[in-house]
Amino acid sequence: MSSTKEKSKSWGDMVQGFLAYLAVEKGYSEATIRSYGTDLEQFEEFLGRSKRSLDKPLKIDRDHVRGYLAAMHGRRLTKSTMGRKLSSLRAYFKYLKKHRVISKDPTAGVRNPKLEKRKAQVLNVDQAVSMMETYIEPDPEGLRDIALAELLYGSGLRISEAIDLDLNDVDSDVIRVVGKGSKERIVPLSDSSIDRIRRYIEQRHALLQGNYAEQALFIGVRSGKRLNRRAANRIVAKLARLAGLPKDVHPHMLRHSFATHMLEAGADLRSVQELLGHENISTTQGYTHLDMQRIMQVYDHAHPRAGTRRSDDETD
Repeated sequence: MSSTKEKSKSWGDMVQGFLAYLAVEKGYSEATIRSYGTDLEQFEEFLGRSKRSLDKPLKIDRDHVRGYLAAMHGRRLTKSTMGRKLSSLRAYFKYLKKHRVISKDPTAGVRNPKLEKRKAQVLNVDQAVSMMETYIEPDPEGLRDIALAELLYGSGLRISEAIDLDLNDVDSDVIRVVGKGSKERIVPLSDSSIDRIRRYIEQRHALLQGNYAEQALFIGVRSGKRLNRRAANRIVAKLARLAGLPKDVHPHMLRHSFATHMLEAGADLRSVQELLGHENISTTQGYTHLDMQRIMQVYDHAHPRAGTRRSDDETD
C-alpha cells in the first residue's frame, strides 16, 4: 500500500469518518462516540513523543500500542480503563483496514490487560425479601415465577440447575441438584420455597398443554415444555421490576445474594461452599448424614427466608 492514500486524508478527517461510521452504521450513542474520540486523542498525544501520528497510520506498529499500554500502567489507570482504550484503538484500526487505508493492524496480537475479579453484585436482605414478597397473580404462571425466584435466592441454585430440575428432584424440604461436572448435591429448601413450590405444583398441569409426560419442574407457558434460560432471565427481571429494584437484576445475582446473606448471618464458609456446589470444595469420600444435618442446621440458622424446620411427623 502506497502512502498516497494515507496522506490524502488528515488525521482529523479519518477520525471524523470513523466517528461518523460509529454513529450511522453502528448506532452508538453520543456519549460512546465522544469516549472513542477522547481515547484516540490521548493515543495521538502519546504517539507525538516518538514523532508518530495517527495521520500516518502506516508508521504505527505493535510496539507503539504496547508502549501506550505500559504508559497507562505507569499512570496507574485501572485495567478496565486500559482495556477500554485498547478496544477503541482496535475498532479504529479495524475501520482503517476495512477501508484499505492500512493493510496491517498494529493492535493485532496485543492482549487485553487481565481484569481484576469484580466483587459480585448482590441485593441487600430487604431488597431480596421485597422481591420474594412481590405480588403476583395467583395463577399457574405467577406461581411458577415466584417459586423459581425463591429457589434461586432461597437455595442458591445456578439458573441452569433450577431449570434442569425434575418433579422427582423435590423431596419434602430438600431438593436434589445436579451441578457442574454432573456432581449431585442435596440442598435445603426454605419454608417459603416449600410453600411456593407446593402451590405451584398443584397448578403446574395447567401449563403442560396436554404434554403430561413432561417431567420438568418449571414449564414454559407457550411450549408446555421445560423452561429455557432466556425465559428464566426475563422472569427474574420482571419480579425485580415489580419490586422497584434495579433493572439489571439477574438470576446469578440472587445466587450471590444467597451466599452473601448466609455468610453475613454467621454461616461458616465451608457449609456455604457445600450448598453452592463449588468445584473447589475439598469433599470427603462418603458424605455422612451427620454432615448433612450440620449443613441443614447452618441453613436454618442463617438464611433470612428459613424458619424453624418442621419435624418428621409434621404434615403440610
